[in-house]
Amino acid sequence: MVMSDTEKFFEQIISHLPISILVFDSSLKVVFVNENFLEKTRLKLDAVMGRGPEAIFPPVLLKYSRLPGLLKKVVQEGKGIPGQEMVYRAPGIPYRVYYYSLNPLKGIKGMDNVMLLMEDITEQTRLREEVRKTERHLASVVESANDIVVSLDSYGTITTWNTAGEKITGFSALEVIGRHITTLCTPRDAEEMRQVLQSAAQPGKVEHLEVEITTKGGTKIAVAWGFSSMRSEAGTLVGLVGIGRDLTETKQLQAQLIHSAKLASLGVLAGGIAHELRNPLGISSAAAQIFMERPDDPQLLKECAQKIHTGINRASEIIEGLLKFARPSTRYNEPTDINKILEETLTLIGKQLSTQQITVHTDLSPSLPLINADGKLLKQVFLNIIVNAYNAMPRGGLLWIKTEVEKGGRPWFLVVTFRDNGAGIPKEHIDKIFDPFFTTMPLGKGTGLGLAICYGIVKEHGGEIRVASNEGEGSTFTVLLPITK
Repeated sequence: MVMSDTEKFFEQIISHLPISILVFDSSLKVVFVNENFLEKTRLKLDAVMGRGPEAIFPPVLLKYSRLPGLLKKVVQEGKGIPGQEMVYRAPGIPYRVYYYSLNPLKGIKGMDNVMLLMEDITEQTRLREEVRKTERHLASVVESANDIVVSLDSYGTITTWNTAGEKITGFSALEVIGRHITTLCTPRDAEEMRQVLQSAAQPGKVEHLEVEITTKGGTKIAVAWGFSSMRSEAGTLVGLVGIGRDLTETKQLQAQLIHSAKLASLGVLAGGIAHELRNPLGISSAAAQIFMERPDDPQLLKECAQKIHTGINRASEIIEGLLKFARPSTRYNEPTDINKILEETLTLIGKQLSTQQITVHTDLSPSLPLINADGKLLKQVFLNIIVNAYNAMPRGGLLWIKTEVEKGGRPWFLVVTFRDNGAGIPKEHIDKIFDPFFTTMPLGKGTGLGLAICYGIVKEHGGEIRVASNEGEGSTFTVLLPITK
């Protein structure tokens, strides 16, 4: 039969479609095959036309796909079979994966035909398997992590929760999935976390914060969080991912280091404190001696008793101040008067400074606002800086201490400046002085922890600590603490 131009035109289209097409007649012999199938299988036209599936496809594929039986079923029932996968492997040909379907066709003069459509999905299958491997690998990494790894929807609701999250908080995935992540925080931290999540949802933003969360057992633990957004290929926000690190051990170690630094500072304070105690005790002792020698003078007895009482109270105040400084303390922020903290610090070390002929000039702003801070920790910061100045001026010198408010940006900062005219810091040491265990003191004279602890405490308060120095001219330490409205 001679084909018309239209038939030839459509045959060319079908022959060049990017899928393989075979048409079988009712006896399951091939009556049409397109170029794509011949290219993929490397078969000649005469090796396919008029042949059955057993002569075209490898036996393993026929057994696996049950293709002959399916072809017969379509011929008999006249119903198509939806897509399925088959793997085609022939000698000398790399294996291919096909997605195929069988569809009934009405042939010439009512003869039944079956069209086999085969789409090569080898590359898609390979990519899909690569994605699965990557997903399994990432899931394994997340589950083996020591930190909490959590994913959130765009509203902050928890959608996944890893094993570390269960171990650290005591909450299983079933107990937290569907809850808003702020429900794990203490009430005072929940609003701050909401603001951080809102900021982290912006493209390219990574936000960090430290909050207290309440475990299933009711214990409060500090967790350092980092949040960033997850986006689709189109750049649309699909959620957020958060990583939370349990700071329990870090906080305990930090507290131990701070306490060790306090005890180290006591060595510097000891001489001054001994002198401070000697004065009130000496006055009390002298008054008691007079009391015993002249017991018949009521007015003198009253004066002696008053001096003894005053001396004992002064000694008690000195000892109490020393104990408050030396004993371990937990972090507790409250409205704090920085000028008062500085005055208490100078009371502790003032005598030692004067003994070494160091004169202190203070310029404390009377209009300083209170800031939300831990006064005990800031006292440790100020003492460490003053002790550094003390060590830098072994033959005496001047120490200026100033407080003021810096209003140049947001937030405003409360600024505390310590300036001395001591030995100064060599240029090569400036970048190292806040490193743990770095010290220029002789062996056994310093731990190298003082300024490192200062740096950590100030950073925990959201502030900064800066240093400027010229060797032989002195140093200036500046502590900036944020003022929260």
